[in-house]
Amino acid sequence: MTMTDIATRVHNHNWRLDPIVRSLLDTDFYKLLMQQMIWRLHRDVPVTFGLINRTARVRLAEVIDEAELRAQLDHARTLRFTNKELIWLAGNSFYGTTQIFRPDYIAWLRDFRLPDYELRKVDGQYELLFHGPWSHTTMWEIPALAIINELRARVVFRGKGRFALDVLYARAKAKLWDKVERLRRLPDLRISDFGTRRRHGFLWQRWCVEALKEGLGARFTGTSNVLLAMDGDLEAIGTNAHELPMVLAALAPNDAGVAAAPYRVLEEWREHYRGNLLVALPDAFGTTAFLARAPDWLAEWTGFRPDSAPPIEGGEQIIAWWREKGVDPATKLLVFSDGMDDAGIEQAYRHFDGRVRLSFGWGTNLTNDFRGCAPFDGAGLEPISLVCKVVEAAGRPAVKLSDNPSKATGRPDEIARYRRIFGTQGFSDRAVEV
Repeated sequence: MTMTDIATRVHNHNWRLDPIVRSLLDTDFYKLLMQQMIWRLHRDVPVTFGLINRTARVRLAEVIDEAELRAQLDHARTLRFTNKELIWLAGNSFYGTTQIFRPDYIAWLRDFRLPDYELRKVDGQYELLFHGPWSHTTMWEIPALAIINELRARVVFRGKGRFALDVLYARAKAKLWDKVERLRRLPDLRISDFGTRRRHGFLWQRWCVEALKEGLGARFTGTSNVLLAMDGDLEAIGTNAHELPMVLAALAPNDAGVAAAPYRVLEEWREHYRGNLLVALPDAFGTTAFLARAPDWLAEWTGFRPDSAPPIEGGEQIIAWWREKGVDPATKLLVFSDGMDDAGIEQAYRHFDGRVRLSFGWGTNLTNDFRGCAPFDGAGLEPISLVCKVVEAAGRPAVKLSDNPSKATGRPDEIARYRRIFGTQGFSDRAVEV
């Protein structure tokens, strides 16, 4: 593949050549996996997603021009799945036998478009909301985050010379390659790109993926970005996310239904994907509470993705649970993906290597680490903790607790209610950087 001169493209941004979101496949694979199940089981449930800037010191509405933001959001709404994209999706299978995406879902995608949005400025931040059927609003999460992040970076580039930008990208490339060389020393590493949602930009993410493909070889297992997987002949990586238990808990008629929601979701997932993609996300309402109530059949699943607990503590907690269930942890999988970088990846690898199967999702610190790279004032290039979460389902408030209280989302009174239901054991408050 011919290498893109990113500095020149950034210096001469051309709308027709480089819109921020250029395909509906420019999203994470788990969005499509979840959307298919949502479309089958919960397609008409009205769900609202909302932008949440956890790095409140960065006042996005004072940085990003509203007209530019609207233009990018409006452009994303013009996108449709192409025949090539639908054919590629239909060709994905479990072990070369059973189609992942069913024909009726593929047919439905042919006319899919992103729903409208609601945007206004509130106290220096953007309030960006997406209302509509869950089957539609779920697909706004990734493009919305990508648009905000790249627009913020473009503000920093205004007025910068071609050579200054070239130096910036040269330093960022060298910085990433140093990380690759460190990770190359880990012989049984399995790592994939999870960096779409908070990337610096599409072209940079593509460069990062190509660098990992060459630099890590078989240790690089694929990318969560569906478009890059298709174009690069890579494995598309993904399972499910917090929104599933968040919505089902919000729809529950009482506290007992809220407590049961995380397991009901997994039962639906197992049935829909016929015993495939069995990696559970335990921390939506706290890992300790999840494991304490988890049914025995969950020990038969492939593994867990501990997302918000410190990697070593979270992994040890899950290993202890497997042992309590009489399961050999060496046969199971842990997927670490929360704020990982080369040092943390190496630390977790060396701690767990040989005791459990390991995989790593490398996100923001892969696709948006320009810290110390700018030959000019690089303020504005540092990554921020930006999320797009379910805020309401069928008119009821949605909540995420997380193992880290700094990541909790929802109305304060509902967060307090969920903490009464699930408890707070195992919670550890830590600063959220990405």
